[in-house]
Amino acid sequence: MFYKKELDALKRSGRYRKREVVEESLMDFASNDYLGLAHNKLLHQKTCATLSQAKLHATKASMLVNGYHQIHKDFEEALCCANGFEAGIVLGSGFNANIALIESLVRKGDRLFMDELYHASGILASQLHGIDVTFFKHNDMEALEQLLKHSKAKRNIIAVEGIYSMDGDLCKREVFAIADEFEALLIVDEAHSSGVIGKNLMGVYEHYGIAIKANHIKMGTLGKAYGSFGAFILSSEHIVEYLVNRAKPIIYATSLSLYDTLLAHNSLEYMLLHSHTLHQKIAKRQEIIMNELGIKAEGLIVPVMVGDNRKVLQIKSALLESGYAVGAIRQPTVPKAIIRLIARLGESCEDLQRVCKDLARLL
Repeated sequence: MFYKKELDALKRSGRYRKREVVEESLMDFASNDYLGLAHNKLLHQKTCATLSQAKLHATKASMLVNGYHQIHKDFEEALCCANGFEAGIVLGSGFNANIALIESLVRKGDRLFMDELYHASGILASQLHGIDVTFFKHNDMEALEQLLKHSKAKRNIIAVEGIYSMDGDLCKREVFAIADEFEALLIVDEAHSSGVIGKNLMGVYEHYGIAIKANHIKMGTLGKAYGSFGAFILSSEHIVEYLVNRAKPIIYATSLSLYDTLLAHNSLEYMLLHSHTLHQKIAKRQEIIMNELGIKAEGLIVPVMVGDNRKVLQIKSALLESGYAVGAIRQPTVPKAIIRLIARLGESCEDLQRVCKDLARLL
């Protein structure tokens, strides 16, 4: 029992985790399937029908060794067209995408400025091979500006999220102007904003009406609003060319599965075709959250402060008994325990209202 003491300590503090097989009879207010597309059988059937006509159904290799298929290229081009970027690349996961970006872009003599609430994958990447990283207070643009003013780095790189995964708030619009002013590369992790905000649901760049520039980099995941699996990076041709030559998760990993790529492409087309209706459904759920919990949701993430590890688990268990799955998020993911409710379109407004009322009562 090599790690018994460590596991016992986690149990005592209420921070112990375990896997639980998904109970499909529960109403899902826990997952990141924001638009409910993971349940859309028409998208699945369309994907299977297309793939069944292909000569192969698996990529067989890394992207640079006979594993880059027309299916990948078509989806990358569609993403660029929808988001206004020059070039794109698909890869295995959002976690890998952050590793790829940060590990390869931040070179000797460069400095990375990262929001303190950036995703754990980015934080992990910032600890690799002596990367010079400075964390700034969450969404504090004055602090970021001062840090950049005093930076002597060869290149400055800023990393923020479009919508933050636990707090559910937007990055500040000012970060785009600051990056431009200081000629810094700007990485925006749009895992939780792509497919949720913006006129065509393309994310925070579209939401703020940002004109895409050469220093802008957008990362998005396919395992959330897209109802698939994988990730994408959008940027200038120059940056994509560099990543293809230096980013280890792109060079050394098997390329994204053809099924996931096709499914995400079909989901993108679905979003663009139904953006107006999806916006209305999102707005209705945000209205319910405000009315029942008094929380203004920027997207579909609803963090409810509890502050006690054991109590947050008790609330989760009580809601499970009522048929609702929610997230009980504890340290180190968040500073203090929260219930993380996802107002996803895969469940009805009536059920969302009920779970909010139950949650308010339990609090």
